[in-house]
Amino acid sequence: MLYPRVARASALRTASMATARRLPIVHQRTFFPESMTGKKIVEEKYPDHPTLSEAEDPGMTGGYINPPGVKRQFRDPHGEWWDKQERRNFGEPVHEDHDILGVFSPYEYTWVSSRTAFAQIGVFVATFVGLCWVVGRLYPDKPSFPREFEGGLERELGGPGAMRARAPGDPEPFQAEDVDE
Repeated sequence: MLYPRVARASALRTASMATARRLPIVHQRTFFPESMTGKKIVEEKYPDHPTLSEAEDPGMTGGYINPPGVKRQFRDPHGEWWDKQERRNFGEPVHEDHDILGVFSPYEYTWVSSRTAFAQIGVFVATFVGLCWVVGRLYPDKPSFPREFEGGLERELGGPGAMRARAPGDPEPFQAEDVDE
């Protein structure tokens, strides 16, 4: 039932499209005279970028004067900057590695040297291990062997049918019994 409807709808659609007026195909949308688009004129207007040698252009920056690579983090935060957040002035040339040297790049940690930091971590580990050793030596442990009770606390634990605590004549717990051969 559905398929004949689809076939009829597609047949109607193609018939209506055939009767519709088609727009003319335009090969050239606009007209620019040769005096504006000629190869010679384009070469004059947009010459190739000059290639400079390493001696003529150290750093290969195209003649751009690269300022020293100082992170903005190390600039005076209370200075009179035009852009106080990025700590730079209007018209100041930007370093080519601005994304690495900017304020929003990862913060460079300079409070403690690596040598001091490793020494502090070593002191912490030694203190922790020493404290664990002292606690292990001084803290009383649970007895390693369960206590024995006279009569196995039969009355205290509920009478003759209850599970008894360990009595003096009971076998050793968690040890294999000696087998007489």
